[in-house]
Amino acid sequence: MEWIDLRSDTITNPTPEMWAAMANAEVGDDVYGEDPSVNKLEALAAERMGQEAGLFVPSGTMGNLAAVLTYCGRGDEIILGDHSHTFLYEAGGVSALGGVHPHTIPNQHDGTLDLGDIETAIRPNNIHFPITRLVILENTHNRSGGVPLSVEYVCQVAELANKYDLRLHIDGARIFNAAVALGIEARKLAEPADSVTFCLSKSLCAPVGSVLCGSRDFIAQARRIRKQLGGGMRQAGVLAAAGIIALENMIDRLAEDHARARRLAAGLNELPNIILDTPEPLTNMIFFDLNPNAELDAAGLVASVAKEGIKLTPSGARRIRLVLHYWIDDAAVNRTLDAFRRVLGNV
Repeated sequence: MEWIDLRSDTITNPTPEMWAAMANAEVGDDVYGEDPSVNKLEALAAERMGQEAGLFVPSGTMGNLAAVLTYCGRGDEIILGDHSHTFLYEAGGVSALGGVHPHTIPNQHDGTLDLGDIETAIRPNNIHFPITRLVILENTHNRSGGVPLSVEYVCQVAELANKYDLRLHIDGARIFNAAVALGIEARKLAEPADSVTFCLSKSLCAPVGSVLCGSRDFIAQARRIRKQLGGGMRQAGVLAAAGIIALENMIDRLAEDHARARRLAAGLNELPNIILDTPEPLTNMIFFDLNPNAELDAAGLVASVAKEGIKLTPSGARRIRLVLHYWIDDAAVNRTLDAFRRVLGNV
């Protein structure tokens, strides 16, 4: 059976062009700064983000953690959303490895943090309180439906952070999806921030890696943190080569994933017992809940469509997330809708 995997865009395999580039990559020792492919990727990433320098890391989680540990000492505090990836899905690394205190405030329905909530969360200068150092945004915002944050909003948060001498980091795992959805260059979303991490291994199809970007001084410090975290990868050019292809060839086509997500959502919206967050998703993610009166819960639906060759993952007891990516074409969308019609038509 040929599986249709909608669990995440992290499951994407490299493209044929990436395999060829990896096989022929020029490599050196990256810990010594001598891997030409890594150096090219880092420079290209920094240019795309409108930042001075980049640092190739094995994962977005490491990139976010390295940023936090560069900005913060033990007992310092960061402000971030209660539905943010760093808070929910990064194994508590900022606290476990950095002794950094997370101060969560509510994510709004559009993935933003209320400016008033951010300002209220900033600690006054008092020996009883941790020192607020950093604000973290996520763009696109996963748990809010893959929604993009606007340039105007990011600039407002950056201005607020500057007012209080705080730094702003963007977890931009899917920042290129945000840029394509908004019809702008990704640098416009990243330039107001002090640093940004983005993933190569999600919608851009590279097999491994993320890039942390910021000022030259920041990246020099983050490079030491990467070493402490075990992220010095030596001849990493075989991976960086795929990342270069990702940045050069895979960004503009993200609009195809977004269009297929809208088409899949429109078809799902016609089915009984599905309650979509939005009939027209803005990027490559679809979230829906199953009607409380439906016989199937999320686990039951996952098991049922698996028999049809569709892989899903629950996002709650009655909630599902679907993620479109390079390996989901029009035929896969049609086959998915047919499977859902067969399964839910009898529920």
